[in-house]
Amino acid sequence: MTKTGFVVANLFRKKARTSLTLLSIVTAFLLFGLLQSVNVLFNAGADFLGTARLITQARVSFTQSLPMRMRAEIESVPGVEAVTQSQWFGGVWQGKDQLVALAVDPLRFHAVYPEWDLPEAQWKQFAETRTAMVAGRKVADQYGWKVGQKVPISSNIFPQKNGSKDWVFDLVGIVDGKDEEWKRQATQVWINHGYFDEENQFGSGAGGIYLIKLKDPEAAAKVARIIDAKFENSPDETKTQNEKDWNLGFAKQFGDIGLIVRWILFAVFFTLLLVVGNTMAQSMRERVPEMAVLKTLGFSDTSVLGFVLAETVALCAIGGLIGLALATVAGWLIAQSGIPIPLRVEWRVWTAGIIAILLLSIAVGLLPALRAKRLKIVDALAGR
Repeated sequence: MTKTGFVVANLFRKKARTSLTLLSIVTAFLLFGLLQSVNVLFNAGADFLGTARLITQARVSFTQSLPMRMRAEIESVPGVEAVTQSQWFGGVWQGKDQLVALAVDPLRFHAVYPEWDLPEAQWKQFAETRTAMVAGRKVADQYGWKVGQKVPISSNIFPQKNGSKDWVFDLVGIVDGKDEEWKRQATQVWINHGYFDEENQFGSGAGGIYLIKLKDPEAAAKVARIIDAKFENSPDETKTQNEKDWNLGFAKQFGDIGLIVRWILFAVFFTLLLVVGNTMAQSMRERVPEMAVLKTLGFSDTSVLGFVLAETVALCAIGGLIGLALATVAGWLIAQSGIPIPLRVEWRVWTAGIIAILLLSIAVGLLPALRAKRLKIVDALAGR
């Protein structure tokens, strides 16, 4: 029998115990893969946004809408290339599904976000049709929307002047991203701000937040300071950030996702440490006489230590890799389900997972391996 065969044979000597331990490890790494993906999504998912754009919101909170008159003043700041407003609509589809629906100025939005792919004729139609709406590819596919159909969407924030919360829009285009990163973000819906501004019950003149495209991304900090200084000590003080920082701040409105995920993973792995550690210690106690026989046959202390460590690494690696693979499949299924969360178990998650497998292997296998190494043949055979 080869050394590898010897390790595998020992590992599955107690099939029921090994299977249950493997199941624990698989479950732990399945959770690890999914939770770590959520962590990456909320903390590093905005990397592709860069600093070429700024976002100006009310200093108190982004939920406080800024007046439309500010758009021209922001546009006059040196270094600003284009500005558009974006008002959160609070859209709901068929009374149950929340939509990321935003009211924008179509042509200005097109100028600020050239990353979105939509034929020029449809951009024009979006601007010229009062009740127009365009939808991200993922949203349209999820609900089976087609260009030309009327789409009823209710708003949980803005009723119409007649008191109804039900709005009807004409779908004039399906928006997709120009590259893979932006394609994954095509989960939003945009409506014509002109129609929204005229018809909402709370009156006209609200712009929400302002999206600003810069002539020179290197001047982002300077332009942000000028904009905020312009409205300082006014009823509408502002806070201007680059797009990436703003998105991360928005995500943290839901709580410190990273801290929550770390505590959950800590609890999971602490429990796993106890379970696997106990399994390996018990397995080692049962095989003390066998270790003594191995040493009697001429295997060195280091070889015996290596056998025990290899067994531990194999157990953790099999369970961990299966768990990460299942998490990858689950993430893909979630992404395909149309849920507006671009969850991916990407290379960063796999790297962290493999490091976790190695650390777990050392943590649970080192003590039993050292005990096996230090065994004295006479004492072990005598059962002492």
